[in-house]
Amino acid sequence: MALRCELGELITAMVTPFDKERNVDYEALQRITRHLLSQNNDAIVVAGTTGESPTLTFEEEQEILLCVKSTLSGQAKVIMGAGSNCTQTAIKSSKLAQEAGADAILSVVPYYNKPNQKGMIEHFGAIAKSVDLPVILYNIQGRTGVDMAPETIAFLAKEYPNIVAVKQSNSNLDLISEIKMLAPDDFVVYSGDDSLTLPMLSLGAHGVISVASHVVGNEIKSMIHNFKSGQVIAATNMHKILYPLFKKIFMAPNPTPIKALLSKMQLIENVVRRPLVELDEQDRLDLRECLDSTLAKLNNL
Repeated sequence: MALRCELGELITAMVTPFDKERNVDYEALQRITRHLLSQNNDAIVVAGTTGESPTLTFEEEQEILLCVKSTLSGQAKVIMGAGSNCTQTAIKSSKLAQEAGADAILSVVPYYNKPNQKGMIEHFGAIAKSVDLPVILYNIQGRTGVDMAPETIAFLAKEYPNIVAVKQSNSNLDLISEIKMLAPDDFVVYSGDDSLTLPMLSLGAHGVISVASHVVGNEIKSMIHNFKSGQVIAATNMHKILYPLFKKIFMAPNPTPIKALLSKMQLIENVVRRPLVELDEQDRLDLRECLDSTLAKLNNL
């Protein structure tokens, strides 16, 4: 069955590197983009939560998109985090993403306002009608305060052909079954949590929008391919190896831990914008030990 829009199975929600003065570091941005290509990513999300979007200006978001798109040179797709809790702001961001050449947009459920399901339908419907780009819905109650119901997701998918997927960040896996039962067959579900990727695949998810793929992208891609090709034991074994790292990467507010690892790999500076703060030394050591242990197990496969 053909998908409504093919954006790939492994998508990284990319960090935004900053220099020591907390300005966007465009040289490091190019470096991390090339690194993600080496990690077998099909697409990259820029200016999402992992990219510290609440602290970025419109101008920075556009420059980041243009820099990443130029560096990718068509080798992977680029998706713009264009959501907002203001519908008109989200429309503006979506239009700017389209003008700058994004391949798709990621649009989060409005946060803080706590809209009901009807409000979500009107919000995302207005965004979908404002652009020709594919739209990925982003459902993450832990950050927004409200959950988009499977019935709402399915209605939007049926009503707007360019609403092509949902990034689902919810540990209630019954919701995945309900979305798959209600939505059109060509509508895509992505796991929004690395640790839930394998169980969601078993329920019909297509792939993951990942944070851990900054450092173990090839292994996550292998896990997805093994599962889909019927090598379930191999996929499960890979999940078990990666699981401690999946959890440790969220030991502090995202993207603080993953930035600490990428700094240790000399890809970026270990800098986040306030109100986030960098990991303390003991947490950095614990995180690095977890990565080293994971890599050692992978080397023994």
